Amino acid sequence: MEEKITCAFCGAVLAEDEANYFDDTVMCQDCMDEQTATCDCCGERLWNEDAEGNSDITLCSHCYEYSYTNCENCGRLIHNDDAYYDDDSDYPYCHECYEKLQESSIKAYNYKPEPIFYGSGSLYFGIELEIDCGLENSANAERLLQIANFPNERIYCKHDGSIDDGFEIVTHPMTMDYHINEMPWLKIMETALSMDYRSHNTSTCGLHLHVNRSAFGKNTDEQEIAIARIVHFVEKHWNEMVKASRRTETNLSRWASRYCTISPEVQETFRKAKDKRLGRYVAVNLENYSTIEFRLFRGTLRYKTFIATLQLVDEICNLAINLSDKELEGMSWSDFVLGINKEKKAELIEYLKSKQLYVNETVAETEEM
Repeated sequence: MEEKITCAFCGAVLAEDEANYFDDTVMCQDCMDEQTATCDCCGERLWNEDAEGNSDITLCSHCYEYSYTNCENCGRLIHNDDAYYDDDSDYPYCHECYEKLQESSIKAYNYKPEPIFYGSGSLYFGIELEIDCGLENSANAERLLQIANFPNERIYCKHDGSIDDGFEIVTHPMTMDYHINEMPWLKIMETALSMDYRSHNTSTCGLHLHVNRSAFGKNTDEQEIAIARIVHFVEKHWNEMVKASRRTETNLSRWASRYCTISPEVQETFRKAKDKRLGRYVAVNLENYSTIEFRLFRGTLRYKTFIATLQLVDEICNLAINLSDKELEGMSWSDFVLGINKEKKAELIEYLKSKQLYVNETVAETEEM
């Protein structure tokens, strides 16, 4: 008796000339049409689940990999010959998004120009300040750019997917003195507030500070030894740092978590932290090649809080540079705050007092924005 030929999907009995064979599977014509497709580029047949492309074009993985890409901004499928590339990145864009990128004052999230260093010193801070609730509006961003970038480019604005209705203000690297005495931060913040932006009073915004690794030593080994002291300090004084950050533990666990590796010895704390490989969403992000990033702090458009945050990070970095491991291991929080220069860092002292972090002295806490 002749063996029946049946469709592997619907079970229909097929005559020899009705059977379709693909990948060792027998199918009727209807099931072949439903379960497979052909690459519009090379004609190769493939299972639907393996198909790349979109509703207009079907591609095998080989043709997609070698001939097509996706717009970095909108995700649209584009042929390599139709892709546009911004001068400041290696990311592909469709024509429409490329045109918007060139015209917009708010750059794509991956925009990263060559850094320009401002101020004289060894310790530089690159600030990322997220603002929300006032629209992701190019005209609004342009107002802030005009304030900050005369006569030279000092900030740029970027799209940030974690922000609902705003954007991110990013600075080129600057010394603390330059941030305080040369950058028009007060006017930038007042203007942002006048356009209804908020930073502290949101559930989305952070204030991130990048610090150049080169400040911590002449070579990688020296830098790692000093940076270990920063990680140890933050881990050891975590409760105080949480209060200073203006964030909740829940919020920190999502965006800037603790390593939870505190040991009596600085270098052991650091070794355990690195071994955890937690990525960049940690309080002190070590993933970047040229910088370390303090991610703890909630955003703010209150000038004094912003300056106090910058001064706090500066103070921690200088401890890491100037103290030995033993000196840092033996330092209490009271020792730390009593060593802060009251005249040079008056904003920090006032801020610590407002958070009851300064030797039991308090001052009235003002509203954050």
